[in-house]
Amino acid sequence: MSYKTSITIDEVDRQILNILLQDANTAYADIAKRIHVSAGTVHVRMRRLEKLGIANPAFLNINYRKIGYDISAFLGIKAEKAQYAPNIIRALEFIGEVTSADLTTGNYNVFAKVVCRDTTHLQITLQQIENLEYVKAVESFLSLQQTINRPIYIKDDYYYEQLLLQDSINESPMEK
Repeated sequence: MSYKTSITIDEVDRQILNILLQDANTAYADIAKRIHVSAGTVHVRMRRLEKLGIANPAFLNINYRKIGYDISAFLGIKAEKAQYAPNIIRALEFIGEVTSADLTTGNYNVFAKVVCRDTTHLQITLQQIENLEYVKAVESFLSLQQTINRPIYIKDDYYYEQLLLQDSINESPMEK
């Protein structure tokens, strides 16, 4: 049984989003020329995508290292019980150094990313997180260098159907 809850977007929406993923400063008029629609259409589509929570054009991406935040670390956080993981996520929202947090499977219930100025700042942040209610253990993984930071480009359903078809063709039959 499938519980698909995604919102369907069409080819025009995909083209608009993919152009903006390449350069978020692209003017709507330029997008309109590239995909052969009116600038008004692009504007209306983007407003709709914003209201649906698909796009947030106001997001700012900062290079923290250039302003003195030299430490990025990923934290594997184990909860006392898995059911407490959402409580930990809510508590992490109040720690300013936490830039992202995900509920996960595997050895950790939560995986978070923190950005700090130096190792002393990281140590203080780790202590804050270790002292949160329901946290059993925290393991840190320092990022030496981020080598890939890119968006994924939005493909249509046909693309994925072809990937699945190709995958099924490449499977080797089981021996009997």
